Amino acid sequence: MKFLHAAVVVAIVGFPITAQAQSTANDKAEAANAAASSSTLTVSGSASIASDYRFRGVSQSDQEMAVQGGITIVHESGLYVGTWASNLAGWGTFGGANMELDLIGGYKAKLADDAALDIGLTWYMYPGGADRTDFAEPYVKLTGTSGPATLTAGVAYAPRQQAIGKWYDTGIDAANGIFKNPGDKDDNLYLWGDGAMALAGTPVTARVHVGHSWGQDGLGPNATAVAPTGEYWDWSLGADATYRNLTFNVSYIDTDISNREATYLRPSFSKGQDGTGNIAGGTVVLSLTAAF
Repeated sequence: MKFLHAAVVVAIVGFPITAQAQSTANDKAEAANAAASSSTLTVSGSASIASDYRFRGVSQSDQEMAVQGGITIVHESGLYVGTWASNLAGWGTFGGANMELDLIGGYKAKLADDAALDIGLTWYMYPGGADRTDFAEPYVKLTGTSGPATLTAGVAYAPRQQAIGKWYDTGIDAANGIFKNPGDKDDNLYLWGDGAMALAGTPVTARVHVGHSWGQDGLGPNATAVAPTGEYWDWSLGADATYRNLTFNVSYIDTDISNREATYLRPSFSKGQDGTGNIAGGTVVLSLTAAF
């Protein structure tokens, strides 16, 4: 993958959004960031229902409802492990799987009272899918707080792997089973920024996210791609309201992937994989999360 230019991103999204709206490696590890206890081990988790599952702006549930959940175990040293899962449909099925299961591990170090560094790895698994679907993605993120505001900057880099290789040049090739580059491997880079602002005197937190992906400009072995069109921007703007252990979120999510740019990926990159509709277009996503 050739990097023609770099991106600097500043934005937002906490774990309440992660499992439902705009999912990243950063998002799925947020449970570890939120957990705090004087005991040696702390266990935390959540269960969510969302109107759509968007991974970096692209629908993984065919623009339909998703049920998701995760659990994280944190050691007082800063080490953590966790898992997160969601149902899938359409573009996100990775050769037949109807489920994504992420295994997450990492280390969070406190740099100051208002700053922390988090280093970890997410292993994306698709049980029941075809071979060569799973891939690993290390990530690093830096989080700082100032009063009611929290800012996070992060990078996730998946090294060369078959699951994100360019096996098909076009969606038509994929539909006809014509491999142009069987066994190909590629890498993927994702830079993002998250921002959150708690509104004083209310249970509401405003959130914003922006990210940029670089990857293969074709389709992987199961006619999908982590970075459709090779490189693109995704962003979201939203807010959540919390009552006890429940969080309701509403977010507007979008990308700069146009219908014209996505044409060569179809029919794979479309709702129902029928060649129509833009599953990376702007949409409002609603979600309800219960923390435990």
